[in-house]
Amino acid sequence: MASGSDVPLQQEQAIIALRQDMPALANKIYFNYGGQGPLPTASLHAMAESWRRIQELGPFAPPAFSYVGERITALRQALAALCGVPPQRLAFTENVTSGCVLPLWGLPWRAGDQLLISDGEHPGVVATCHEMARREQLCVKTLPVQDCWGAEQVLERLDEALQPRTRLVALSHLLWTTGAAMPIPAVGQRLEEHANHPWLLVDGAQSVGVVPLEDAVAAADLYAFTGHKWLCGPEGLGAVALSRRLLEVGAPTMIGWRGLAKDPERPLRLHGDARRYEIATGCTPLMAGLLQSLHSLTAVGDLRQRLALIRSNSGGLWRGLRQLEGVETMLPEAPPAGLVSFRVRGHTPRQVVDALAERGLVLRSFEAPDCVRACCHVTTVPTESERLIAEIASFGTNPGSA
Repeated sequence: MASGSDVPLQQEQAIIALRQDMPALANKIYFNYGGQGPLPTASLHAMAESWRRIQELGPFAPPAFSYVGERITALRQALAALCGVPPQRLAFTENVTSGCVLPLWGLPWRAGDQLLISDGEHPGVVATCHEMARREQLCVKTLPVQDCWGAEQVLERLDEALQPRTRLVALSHLLWTTGAAMPIPAVGQRLEEHANHPWLLVDGAQSVGVVPLEDAVAAADLYAFTGHKWLCGPEGLGAVALSRRLLEVGAPTMIGWRGLAKDPERPLRLHGDARRYEIATGCTPLMAGLLQSLHSLTAVGDLRQRLALIRSNSGGLWRGLRQLEGVETMLPEAPPAGLVSFRVRGHTPRQVVDALAERGLVLRSFEAPDCVRACCHVTTVPTESERLIAEIASFGTNPGSA
């Protein structure tokens, strides 16, 4: 940690310990948590131990069933608590896209319904909505929010875009490109007042593990997220929190044994809760790994303490970049969370990212909008942001100088 840090000693020590437990941070400066968070060695060990334990018990023997059930229950409870919902309203998925796709296809659509999709959504969600619109004869419209800053402007755009036949609004909690925060609770209130009460789909890929979720999840009908980004868990495991009204009318479009209620009198009856959207055999060791990652992050502080640290890190980077001639930050105010997106005059985002990669700094580029994204987490230290600022300053603003 940099000298003169305002971070309490105990928290600073926990951050150092977590950084030392992440092999990905040993030989590079990592600013791509929004793509994938580094996996702690403790989580890797937890997964290996889980695989070993299952084999010892017998992978398809009653003792293993009990062990697997305990891991499933523990993680479901932990993620449900993070979302502020009962465990019965949370289903495990592989990632954000599958968490959106499985419930969306089972909703009662009518030809002519409108899907209102923000211009800041991930292609996985956008492609799903367009294919669903093609099959169900729906109409897709765009909600322009990428150039918005502030809740009132977003809500004004929403009011302008809503139509009598609007049946779904898809909006990320934090935009994956610019890092702007969307006023999800206020959007949910607007939709409740709409005569058609459209469904609200929220992509939580960049928010889970960073910001408090309870109010946003309460406003959403479908809040999907993954464990491999800001939670620093293994890839291949996520979850979706579903509203009560969606569970009342939604039907899964892929059905497997995990979604069945195990009713001897009705063997094909589905669970009455979110578990109906779980399909078949999953990977229990991934759950052990994610549980350990949650524990590792908690050692740094609770969610609000971690958010304060993340904002301090991203705010320092944002202010430093804005002092450089020829650098434009995508947000006019300090980021609400960990994403810091910017442009460097005279260089394409790809050129910037490639040049930084040669110097041991890992970032990401985007084409729409054209920008570079840096991600600051609790494991980001001020000296890393200072190094990034210095490297950007060395580019100059002339094409090819990177």
